[in-house]
This record gives sequence, C-alpha cells and structure tokens, in this order.
Amino acid sequence: MCNEITLPTTTSESLVPARARALSAKSMLPGALGNLDSYIQAVNRIPLLSQADETRLATEYREQNNLDAARELILSHLRLVVSVARNYMGYGLPHADLIQEGNIGLMKAVKRFDPRQNVRLVSYAIHWIKAEIHEYILRNWRMVKVATTKAQRKLFFNLRSHKQGIQPFTPDEIAGLAKELNVKCEEVTEMERRLAGGDIVLETRFEDGEESFAPIAYLADSRTEPTAVLASRQSDLLQTEGLADALKSLDTRSRRIIEARWLHVQDDGSGGLTLHDLADEFGVSAERIRQIEASAMKKMRGTLLHYT
Repeated sequence: MCNEITLPTTTSESLVPARARALSAKSMLPGALGNLDSYIQAVNRIPLLSQADETRLATEYREQNNLDAARELILSHLRLVVSVARNYMGYGLPHADLIQEGNIGLMKAVKRFDPRQNVRLVSYAIHWIKAEIHEYILRNWRMVKVATTKAQRKLFFNLRSHKQGIQPFTPDEIAGLAKELNVKCEEVTEMERRLAGGDIVLETRFEDGEESFAPIAYLADSRTEPTAVLASRQSDLLQTEGLADALKSLDTRSRRIIEARWLHVQDDGSGGLTLHDLADEFGVSAERIRQIEASAMKKMRGTLLHYT
C-alpha cells in the first residue's frame, strides 16, 4: 500500500455524508494531504473539544442525527488514532494503513457513543480504535492467521509486548506469563511457536532443478485432479469388469492357464504355477503351455481394448 492517507470519510453505515466531508476538508484541514507527515501535522492542529462541547455534539448526533456534529467529534479525535497506531508499528505494516483502520474504529465509536454515561469519548473510543487495528494486523501480518479465537488474539498481542529479542521464553517465563494472562502454559508455548515461524513460499522461481523441493511439489493433492480421477476409474474398470470379460472370452484350458499363472497365489505365498507345473497337469510340454498362454493373452488384450 502507498504511504498516502485520507480523511476518515465514511463507514459501512455511511456515518459522514459527502456534504460533511467537504465541509471538514475546507474548514478544518488546509489543502490536499498528499502524505502521512502532512496528515499528522494537520490533525494535530485541530483543536480539542471541552467536555461540555463534546457532550453537546454527541447529544445532537444521537438525538437529532446531526452529521455535522459527528464530523466534529471525529476530527477532534484524529490525533488520538495517530497516537494509538504509533504503538503498533513494530509489526512491519505501514503506519498510514494502521491509522486508516484506527479511523474506522473511531467512527464506529462515535456512532455508538452515549454521552449520558458520563464518560469522555476518548476513553470509549480507544477500545474501538485498538479493535480495528488488531483485526487489521491479524489479517495482514501473516498470510496464514496465527490467531483465530478471541483468547488467541489476546495472547498474540500480549506475547508480542512481552517478547524481548529473538530468544525463546524460558520455562519460568512461560509459567509466569501463563499465570499473568490466565492461560495454560501449553497455550503460551504454542503461540510463541506460531510467532517464531515464518511464512513459507509455496511456489518459488525454480532454478537448477529445484522444483521438486518447493512445498507445492509435495503438498499438492493430485488425487482429485480430473485426469488422475479418470485414470483411476479406468484402471478400476479394467481390473474388474474388463478382466472378467476378458477371462470369459477364453476357453476352459486357456482360462485355467492364465488364472494359474497370473491370478493365483500359492499357499506358501509364492507366485503362480510354472510352465512345467501346468505341463504336468495337462500332459503336454512346457512349450505348448507357453504357446497357449501367449495366444490367450493376445485374445484378452483384444477384449480389453473396449475398456480403454
């Protein structure tokens, strides 16, 4: 993503309409904001609201749906988002993107803020700002999510804040963190392992025959690949219906020779009968048995052509 940042203008609930956005850009922020530094300087110049003004604006928005009041509440707290987002720059994600996500959380907070609770918006909004930034980090920090449940997310950010350097936690440190965070030691160990593991590229630029060492080469499941499925079905058909029909096409002696030579296993686990064994059984020479076998195999191949 680029390093540019724009004013928080809308949410999925369309909190601030186009008219209010235009008014905010003209009256509160000078000129076009082309980069992050200009944006931060601009929002720091926006005056803070007194508690009385904050309560009045929040009441107007809540009771009268005054969107201009909501705009002023949002703009006066943009510096808070910048401050909170700065604490999450250690994840390798753009500061501008963290601020944008925090702005979404701020707008959600303004929409839900109740001035009758006698709580300042800054205290209420921090939760929503952090929640949106946390969600953004978990979506983008790794291609594969390292935390999915609420407990894992809490553990993820707590371990990141406690981690010093690249050395793994000692057993005593794991026990202490588990007690402090009210989780099992195994959960701390598992999350530390996930944090330490890096992303693996499934496909790389293959050079000098390295294709077979890429994960995509041994992780791919070819069993459901269409041509493999068709080949498997054809093989099964050949070994069942095809073989049965091919054997039916033979006379009794030829069928006995083929079955004894290729389809039967002796009691001692060895293969089928030898040519000499069958020669003794039928009272002919071993060469004659070989000729009958060759003729039968040729006839069976002709029958099996219908299954290919």
